[in-house]
Amino acid sequence: MTIANDTAEPGFTILHLGLGAFHRAHQALYLQALHDRGDTRWGLAGGNLRPDMPDTIAALQAQGGAYTLETVSAQGERRYTWVRSIRSVVPYTPDLAGLIAIAADPATRILSFTVTEAGYYLDSRHDLDWAHAPELGADLAAAREGRPVGTLYGALTVLLRARRAAGAGAITLLNCDNLRHNGDRSRHGLLQFVRALGDDALAAWIESHTTSPNAMVDRITPRPTPEVSARVRAATGREDPAALMSESFTQWVIEDRFAAGRPAWEQVGVELVDSVLPYEEAKIRLLNATHSCIAWAGTLSGYRFIHEGTQDPRIRQMAVDYATDDAIPVLQPSPLDLAAYRDVVLERFANPAIADTNQRVAMDGFSKIPGFITPTIRERLARGEGIASVAMLPALFLAYLQRWHAGQLPHDYQDQVMDIDAAHAICAADDPVAAFAADRVLWGELAGDLRLEAALRAASDRVGHFIAQIPATPPR
Repeated sequence: MTIANDTAEPGFTILHLGLGAFHRAHQALYLQALHDRGDTRWGLAGGNLRPDMPDTIAALQAQGGAYTLETVSAQGERRYTWVRSIRSVVPYTPDLAGLIAIAADPATRILSFTVTEAGYYLDSRHDLDWAHAPELGADLAAAREGRPVGTLYGALTVLLRARRAAGAGAITLLNCDNLRHNGDRSRHGLLQFVRALGDDALAAWIESHTTSPNAMVDRITPRPTPEVSARVRAATGREDPAALMSESFTQWVIEDRFAAGRPAWEQVGVELVDSVLPYEEAKIRLLNATHSCIAWAGTLSGYRFIHEGTQDPRIRQMAVDYATDDAIPVLQPSPLDLAAYRDVVLERFANPAIADTNQRVAMDGFSKIPGFITPTIRERLARGEGIASVAMLPALFLAYLQRWHAGQLPHDYQDQVMDIDAAHAICAADDPVAAFAADRVLWGELAGDLRLEAALRAASDRVGHFIAQIPATPPR
C-alpha cells in the first residue's frame, strides 16, 4: 500500500530507499525545483528498509508525502519551501512488499538510496566485510530462504529480482551517499552479494540492465528538532510534524550514465559530468574529514554543536592545518579552487543557525577514518611526505574513543562498523596508540606501519596538550 498526494500523474518514478532528512533536504528538493519550472514528468516514491522514523513516516503519509523544508544561510536568512515531489510514501513492512511493487513497475527508471557509509559493509579493499558484518551473512541466508532482509544489498537483491521477473526493463542504481566512488563500490558490493547468493542469472541481468553512476552530494542537514516545527508554524501557519531544516548551500554532481532516462536536473543546478572524481575527493577530504575533526575536537572541548568548535581558534586551526598542509597538496591538480573551497566549508560549519550537533557528525568513526582520512595518509606516505597535520584527526578520534571506553562521553556513540570488544581492547591496551595503529579496519595495509604509529604518537601527545589547555567551562 502506498499513499499518493494530489499531484500524482502518469510519468516516470524514482524509487528512493531511505526517507531520512538528507534525502528530503537534497534529492527531493532538486526534483521539486523541476516541478516548480513546470516539468512534472518525474516523481519520487520512497520508504525505509527498517522500521525507522515511524512518527515522521506517519506524518508524511498524512500529508501525502509533502513537508516543509527550512533553509538557513550563513547570514541567518531563513526560507521555507513546501516540498511535494514525493508522490508515494511506502509504509514499512518486513517483506518490503510496497517497495517491491514499485521496483517491478516499468515506469520506475531510477532506484536511488541513502544509507550511512557503514551501511555498505566494505573493508579496506572495498570488498564486502563478511568477517565483521554478521548482518550480511544473515541477509544472505534470508534471501536464499525468502525471508525478510534488512541490509541494502539484501533489499536491492529482492527488488531487482522482482524487476527482472516482471520484465520491467533497465534501471539506474543511484547512490546518494558520502561513500567514495559510491556508484562503483555499491555496485561491486551488490554483485558480490548476489554471486555469494548463487544467483548468477540475476548478476548477469544487473550487469546488462543497470548502471551505477558515481555521485557527490553535499548539504548539511541536522536531525530535525521540535524547534524546527515551531519556526515553521510561526513563519507559515502550517502545523507540520515532518518539517526539517538544512543550510542553504547545496551541491549535487553526478556522472551522466543513466540506463533508462533521467530528470532534466541540469536545469536546476545539478552538475552532470563525465567523472565525479575531483569533486568527490575535494568534498570527502576537505568537508567530510574536516567535519569529523571538528566534531571530535569539539566534543573533547565540551562543546555540543559544530559551530562552537569551528569558532574556537585552536580547533579551527587544526582543521585549516590539516586541509592546507596535507589534504590540498595530494588533491592537486583540481578543477576546483581548493583553498577557496576549504574556506567556504569552514564558513558553513561556523553557521550557528544550523545547530548541527557533534554527536551526529562524530558517529561512525570506524568507517569515516578509512573512508575520509586514511587515503590522505596513504598518499602522503607514498610520496615520502609528512603526515603530522592529518595525523591529528585520528588522534582526536582515539582520545574521543577513550572517553567512550571510560563512559565519559556526553552523548551516545553510534558506529555500525565498530567491533565493540576490539575498540575497548584498543583503549585498554598497555600502549593504546600502538594498538590503534595496528587496527586493520581503520588502516588496511597501513596497519602496523611504523611511520603511521610514530605520527599518531606525536599527534596524540599534541592532542593531550590540547585537552590539558581546555578550560573547565568552555567559552560560549
